Amino acid sequence: MSYGVSAALQAAVYQQLSANSDVVTLSGGAIYDAVPAGAVPQTYVTLGPEDVREASDRSGAGAVHRFTVSVVSEVAGFGAAKTLAGAVCDALENAPLTLDRGRLVGLWFERASAKRTGTGGAVRQIDLRFRARVEDN
Repeated sequence: MSYGVSAALQAAVYQQLSANSDVVTLSGGAIYDAVPAGAVPQTYVTLGPEDVREASDRSGAGAVHRFTVSVVSEVAGFGAAKTLAGAVCDALENAPLTLDRGRLVGLWFERASAKRTGTGGAVRQIDLRFRARVEDN
């Protein structure tokens, strides 16, 4: 298995989040593959780092992708960010994503980390880590 399915998985994850009414409503539609330059909304979702491991077996070529989706918010308190993070998790966990290349075997939530960042801890960031098993056709 190669890294070849990675772009298709990322596109499907982005599409799934962009099509989910709860995620769109709670983020104001601010869902980014890459955070744009300049001013950004107070709260947004962004696709983050990815780690991929080869996982082929006798049944075929495969890989395990571990990737992060982050919720970033300047809104006071963690409540709004956690609500949005929950919606992101609900939208992705076990989602039947259709990939342009390869096939998704499964998509699972692994863990989350909530922290304060920025000057004086004014920014809240929740990093959601997911694990996806894919096979190449």
